[in-house]
Amino acid sequence: MGVGVDEITSANEGVALTALLVAAARAIETHRPDALARDAYAEHFVRAAPASARWPVHPRDVPEGDADPLWGRLGRYFALRTRALDDQLLRAVQLGARQVVLLGAGLDARAYRLDWPPDCALYEVDRPGVLAFKQRVLDGLDARPRATRRVTVEADFRTDWAAALTATGFQPDQPTAWLAEGLLPRLPSAVERDLFAVVDRLSCSGSTLAYEAEIGGESAAVRDNPVHTAVRERTGVDLLALSDAEPRPDTPADLTARGWSTTAHTPFEFTRHYGRGPLPEPDDTLAANRWVFAVRP
Repeated sequence: MGVGVDEITSANEGVALTALLVAAARAIETHRPDALARDAYAEHFVRAAPASARWPVHPRDVPEGDADPLWGRLGRYFALRTRALDDQLLRAVQLGARQVVLLGAGLDARAYRLDWPPDCALYEVDRPGVLAFKQRVLDGLDARPRATRRVTVEADFRTDWAAALTATGFQPDQPTAWLAEGLLPRLPSAVERDLFAVVDRLSCSGSTLAYEAEIGGESAAVRDNPVHTAVRERTGVDLLALSDAEPRPDTPADLTARGWSTTAHTPFEFTRHYGRGPLPEPDDTLAANRWVFAVRP
């Protein structure tokens, strides 16, 4: 029996709808002539879930283009993030990592759309309902992963997800490329700290970690940004309610104390690097976002 959207969202509807939101943004980006990233599977995820079946999946569905606060500005942000993190993972495997772990993999299709080297194993860690829905859609498309091994790991980050990962064949003594895309702001601070402690424990020399973080709080003006309003009114996702209200841990400092080398970047640095993507604006909801890249020497 197929997995319905109610099963996907049983644990936390907002997070699942956010995964569909990112998939819709990737679908729209895929059809742009100047696409930052292409994901041929994204629109199929969007159409398969009743909650998102009528959302845009093509630029022609967004008549305002980049001026649209949701599918334009925020959508291009998700596309830019996808491209930057794609490139980071591919650099890691080019330097020798043969294990890739996607923490909170959601509806990401990197195992199917990126060119992985021979003998590369890719692990997708997420809740069972999300992974089941994703697999049903991929099976319907007769999709085949490009990674030598694609392993799905059913786990909740509030539980012992490390045991579930190692039980599938993950080897802590081999260099690993870790990715947490859009996951951390949704986790309680204590869970975030625990997650990084586990990643550190399971990482040998040569491992890398890329993740998205938020710094500082948001002013009232930022909370009233049209992006938040458009997302809430048009998709039912309240981004402000999803973010954990506790002060965020200083994870770059924690990783540095554990022996990692870290660098933090604003999204706008990558807009300039790739020549397209969102630029800063007043009371910007994207200004607090940082993309952090770490390596264990």
